[in-house]
Amino acid sequence: MDLRDMSLGEFVQEVASSSPAPGGGSVAAYAGAQGYALVAMVCRLTLGREKFSAVQDEVGALLEVAVARQERLLALVQEDTQGFFVVMEALGLPKLSDEDKRLRREALEKATLEAARIPLQTAKGCLAGLREMPSLLIKGNPNALSDMGVAALMFKSGLEGALYNVQINALGLKSLEAKELLLAECQIIREEGNQVFEACQGSLMSRLGS
Repeated sequence: MDLRDMSLGEFVQEVASSSPAPGGGSVAAYAGAQGYALVAMVCRLTLGREKFSAVQDEVGALLEVAVARQERLLALVQEDTQGFFVVMEALGLPKLSDEDKRLRREALEKATLEAARIPLQTAKGCLAGLREMPSLLIKGNPNALSDMGVAALMFKSGLEGALYNVQINALGLKSLEAKELLLAECQIIREEGNQVFEACQGSLMSRLGS
């Protein structure tokens, strides 16, 4: 069953089960999707209101982006779990002969690399969401300030959670070059994410009177 077809309660129960997937990678992607859902809500609460007439075009464009990225992250909820099971299939390949072992190593390397690249897409999607927040905090309907804050938190959680999953899969790679490239990209994404999130937090707290 596609995870996207589950009810909220069913998804939570599936995560809580003894199965190792869906796990942190899928939950991270879902957090990012929730972030974009909140961004879309704030956009809709801003559009069509006279007091925000100067930002209608920008907010309307952001709404379209948020809807598309929400769908992409929801797809990654499913893809992350599928990626895990492909790794498990590779681990289960026979290793009786030298040829078996070679084929198994190649399949496992390919599956592990893909299992790292999937959450990397999640992390990039969440970083893109964080990048939208400073502007939205200024232009969005201020009655939804707390919702914007939660959106930023979802993006930050999704980003960090996804990067954890990139890193643990990268550690399983035999290719030192591929491993180093993935870990370096994680560092770059994490550093920017931290900077943007801190800026969002500062803006939000100042506007909430703290």
